[in-house]
Amino acid sequence: MAANASFATTLTILFSLLFAVTAEDPYIFFNWNVTYGDIYPLGVRQQGILIDGKFPGPDIHSVTNDNLVINIFNNLDEPFLLSWNGVQQRRNSYVDGVYGTTCPIPPGKNYTYMLQVKDQIGSFYYFPSLAFHKAAGGFGGIRILSRPRIPVPFPDPAGDYTVLIGDWYKSNHTDLKAKLDSGRKLPLPDGILINGRGTGATLNVEQGKTYRLRISNVGLQHSLNFRIQNHKMKVVEVEGTHTLQTTFSSLDVHVGQSYSVLVTADQPAQDYYVVVSSRFTSTVLTTTGVLRYSGSSGGVSGPIPGGPTIQIDWSLNQARAIRTNLTASGPRPNPQGSYHYGMINTTRTIRLASSAGQVNGKQRYAVNSVSFKPADTPLKLADYFKIDGVYRVGSVQSQPTGGGIYLDTSVLQADYRTFVEIVFENPENIVQTWHLDGYSFWVVGMDGGKWSPDSRNEYNLRDALARCTVQVYPSSWTAIYIALDNVGMWNLRSEFWARQYLGQQLYLRVYTTSTSLRDEFPIPKNALLCGRASGRSTRPL
Repeated sequence: MAANASFATTLTILFSLLFAVTAEDPYIFFNWNVTYGDIYPLGVRQQGILIDGKFPGPDIHSVTNDNLVINIFNNLDEPFLLSWNGVQQRRNSYVDGVYGTTCPIPPGKNYTYMLQVKDQIGSFYYFPSLAFHKAAGGFGGIRILSRPRIPVPFPDPAGDYTVLIGDWYKSNHTDLKAKLDSGRKLPLPDGILINGRGTGATLNVEQGKTYRLRISNVGLQHSLNFRIQNHKMKVVEVEGTHTLQTTFSSLDVHVGQSYSVLVTADQPAQDYYVVVSSRFTSTVLTTTGVLRYSGSSGGVSGPIPGGPTIQIDWSLNQARAIRTNLTASGPRPNPQGSYHYGMINTTRTIRLASSAGQVNGKQRYAVNSVSFKPADTPLKLADYFKIDGVYRVGSVQSQPTGGGIYLDTSVLQADYRTFVEIVFENPENIVQTWHLDGYSFWVVGMDGGKWSPDSRNEYNLRDALARCTVQVYPSSWTAIYIALDNVGMWNLRSEFWARQYLGQQLYLRVYTTSTSLRDEFPIPKNALLCGRASGRSTRPL
């Protein structure tokens, strides 16, 4: 009797613990099969990367703090990795899905990502990070909804659409990669896609209702302008931050960025053009889709609505107008503005200047003169197993050197729990976009010319937008503030994908001597091991 009572008590405790965990942080399971398949986005047959037979891949729908268990079967003939643009991987850079942190999934094998969308909301996307796979597909939308009791600063929309836009080539990704490997630049893309289609993508609406569009630029290099004929768009969220609800007739979405807008179907019931066109290009690429009202009596009519083309000031002014809604809740019920970033002294200023040039007769791109060269072992694994010689801390300087471009595995160290300023400097005549994994940062300033300490007088220290991907205009600078509260090895990269591939990236090593689980999770038990980490053990099951 006593033994039975003890056993029953133990079961009760176990079920109570299980219920407590699952009730608070649900698990969502995905099994994805990655294959090649024929796609025709611009009317020409290409070899695309499909996820469960889909191009683009399926959306991930989740709620703040959900645990995502994503089992990837790699049926390609080459190694493969997915990364999660904007998902912060709190204390867990091992599953970030870039080569500096995660071993590739070998052909014919599988790997299960276990990640949590911890303390996040918003619109993001996933994409393949190795080789030049992004030019073949393999991307899809990620949406993280607020928990039911957390208020959202606008009524529930009648519908919620993922809208993936991006420039596209008719050439297969293998041909594009071979061109880059030979030291040449890529030409102008051949077209623009909306949800994987060069034309004919359709969004269905009912008159009088309001819809949320989650727009992500998943392309390779170009800023794009998004607009809908005769309709206004109200920006409400940017990469996890609720914004002041500002209305625009068109919206610049720079490569790698994500926005949520509300669109009200307040026009006569017919079809309207959805237009996406390239920005800051000598030849303007344009594609159209359709906003189709229920009961529409005919197709689209009238001229395709025009948008901005090369105007820098227009884009800069729009960027400055999009600011944080300080009264809105974020992933937690306290107001997002309760963290007064503008009242905290920065402990360090890091200036990062981009450059382009030739190394050994081949095109390369660099940050502070260093063009990133992948190591033979993921950097995070080298740290965990204490493997010397994989990289050098400080292999890239925290200020521009002004010297010529050279190759190295660039790693910049920063201390855990410091508050730093990063200034992106763009001396070139293109619009650049920079993304930092593992974080959201405050975009405190952007302007033309050269940055100097006096530029801080113009910073927005009250309601700057917090996001993870930011543009830098030609011959201009952009400054961000960031609280380095997430230990790990984090990829900081150009989202211009040929530049990233040819070296315009580095890793920010946010370091602490602490071994507490409160600061960083241990290596996953199922972590793949490669390079000089091959044959080692992760940790006991």
